[in-house]
Amino acid sequence: MHRVISYIDGFNLYYGLRSKAWRRYYWLDLVALSKALLKPDQLWGEAHYFTSRIRHDGTNADDARRQSIYLDALANSPDLTIHEGHFLQKPQRCHACGATWMSYEEKMTDVNLAVRLLADAFDDRFDTALIVSGDSDLSTPVKQVRARFAGKRVVVAFPPGRHSNELGKAATGFFTIGEAKIRASQSPERVVLTNGHAIDRPTHWR
Repeated sequence: MHRVISYIDGFNLYYGLRSKAWRRYYWLDLVALSKALLKPDQLWGEAHYFTSRIRHDGTNADDARRQSIYLDALANSPDLTIHEGHFLQKPQRCHACGATWMSYEEKMTDVNLAVRLLADAFDDRFDTALIVSGDSDLSTPVKQVRARFAGKRVVVAFPPGRHSNELGKAATGFFTIGEAKIRASQSPERVVLTNGHAIDRPTHWR
């Protein structure tokens, strides 16, 4: 049996779902999705989810609250590890009118994913790495794994609405996750945490 670990680029997956107007699918069970993408001869091991918590900017309190609820639901699974990056404040300027404002740029997601992928390859924790992302920045670590570990496979599962020719060429193989897999991998409407507390799917995501 081929051992599989999944590496999930949280924001790439989110923006893929958003591009398809699939808000009803945001309450996604990432362990269930990972298992649904396996082939019959593959043995799933664990999932790693890479994201950053939304920075409050005075207008996004509801978004931050929903994300926090979702992260709490994900953290309830013993088979999934959440790796958090951060948002960096970045000044912006309009070249036409000269107006300036502050925005936030997400940092560390791709770096954290790449480091974990390479560490697991060196520790021989997988035979196949399943990367859920369409970020071309991951092409280099994928190439390094394939060059240094000839017996290991790196397969890219593009989120709906996301694609990178460069990343696809770097991988052993690639495919796009279909709506049926996403729909079938939703978490229960109510998730009961290990401490007995229950959390519900945000109403906005129904």
